[in-house]
Amino acid sequence: MNEIPRKMIVPKNVTDALRSVKYPGSNEDVVTLNMVQEIRIAGQRINFTLVFQRSDDPAISALVASCEEAITRYLGGEAEIKGNIAVKYIHDMERPLLPGVKNILAVASGKGGVGKSTVAVNLAVALANTGASVGLVDADIFGPSIPKMFGTEDVRPQARKEGSRDLIVPVEKFGVKFLSIGFFVAPESALIWRGPMASNALKQLIADGDWGALDYLLIDLPPGTSDIHLTLVQTIPVTGVIIVTTPQDVALADALKGVNMFQSKSIDVPVLGIVENMSWFTPAELPGNKYYIFGKEGGKRLADNLGLVLLGQIPLVQSIREGGDEGTPAAARPDTVTGAAFMELAGKIIGETNLRNETREATKKVIITRK
Repeated sequence: MNEIPRKMIVPKNVTDALRSVKYPGSNEDVVTLNMVQEIRIAGQRINFTLVFQRSDDPAISALVASCEEAITRYLGGEAEIKGNIAVKYIHDMERPLLPGVKNILAVASGKGGVGKSTVAVNLAVALANTGASVGLVDADIFGPSIPKMFGTEDVRPQARKEGSRDLIVPVEKFGVKFLSIGFFVAPESALIWRGPMASNALKQLIADGDWGALDYLLIDLPPGTSDIHLTLVQTIPVTGVIIVTTPQDVALADALKGVNMFQSKSIDVPVLGIVENMSWFTPAELPGNKYYIFGKEGGKRLADNLGLVLLGQIPLVQSIREGGDEGTPAAARPDTVTGAAFMELAGKIIGETNLRNETREATKKVIITRK
């Protein structure tokens, strides 16, 4: 690399220099591997942390020396780097999150009002009905609805100590463990939080929840694409995403944006498929009739166009709405028409999750670097 004239050093100069340093035995450099963290610059003095997986890594000394050499070569001899590289290890930086959770499934929608939370709650109950151990996080920080849909608005989660940590014990009902920011604020209160505050609240529900061993942890995301979505994929490795939409064109256009976000190169989280909610209206007195109020098979067309699986079509039935308002999800009654629809959806998602795990590598947390 050519030496650049003395000027103000910025973090990008440091990461550019370190992209020439490969981890021994790997084709990837220390920046790509996210080993370079906590860059601090004061004039010509450069400090940063080099993070290793293990304290007995035999490459530690050689890599530190290589980083010092690369920065001196790239930024010039006036750059003060010698002795300024700290070494830390993964167990010092963070403890593993959710070690007992086998599959993390995000439930997302491009817009509000499509019944995403209704699908998330009923899917969680339906999965529990199959004998699976299931958890649910209400990540819709500004509009939490899960406490009401489970009939637990007056419940307050308990805490327990585990060493130096305070864990939040999830509320449990219908075989599902769940946590929501709604448990910690008054139902009538409006949360007026900036993005970082909401993101930190989500991290706490995930990291400090006493989830234990789970087959599935569902994350009910807020509608649209936001900081919360990025926080989720940067905090935990999401196994797959379920996109909920109604058949109407307005909802489909926004659902497409949601699919594109998760399938983008920088995110790259598998989309398991599409759930078409409110597919048709069937009045209780005419159970054989179907009225396509929001259009017909829009979700199926979207899935076909994108090469995705149509996971299920959920009818618009009064009992689903009543169950959500009364705190008894429709899936809690699997012998009903609506309960059977959610049980069929759960079976489809179990199959697609297993297929995804058999054919793709495990998802990694998303690393977004600033350049």
